[in-house]
Amino acid sequence: MNPVRKQRLILITLMILGVGGAVSLLLKAFNSNIQLFYSPSEVIAGEVPQGAEFKIGGLVSANSVVREGDGLTVQFDLTDNGETVPVRYTGILPDLFREGQGTVSIGKLDNNGVFIATKVLAKHDENYMPPEVADALEKTAAKKHGQNTVNLQ
Repeated sequence: MNPVRKQRLILITLMILGVGGAVSLLLKAFNSNIQLFYSPSEVIAGEVPQGAEFKIGGLVSANSVVREGDGLTVQFDLTDNGETVPVRYTGILPDLFREGQGTVSIGKLDNNGVFIATKVLAKHDENYMPPEVADALEKTAAKKHGQNTVNLQ
């Protein structure tokens, strides 16, 4: 083989290996940062990944918000009108957070079945509900009425 061709072949091979390595690192980083959304019914059913951070959304149950003495720690229940998951959050809640409103929390499930939130997001006006929360509520309502829903979006 011609020495020039041999050098080109080695250079092309190294470039392909470098691009492949970069793509694999990018995909690994992307995969580790994905936060999947689950409804309270899915959490109770055990469909959540153990030890992984995920999003849970639903309505804040009436009369479930309890503030602890430190002023920052709050416990409340999230429901999709089927199942309820207790949530514990330490931090400042959004101004629009209140009972009966849709919310999405980001965090992990502990060994006792309590969702430990690192972030709580509340809706931004009276007409908006996060699409994931609305879908979870519709699915739960359909299950209660014995219907199967198909989301065509």
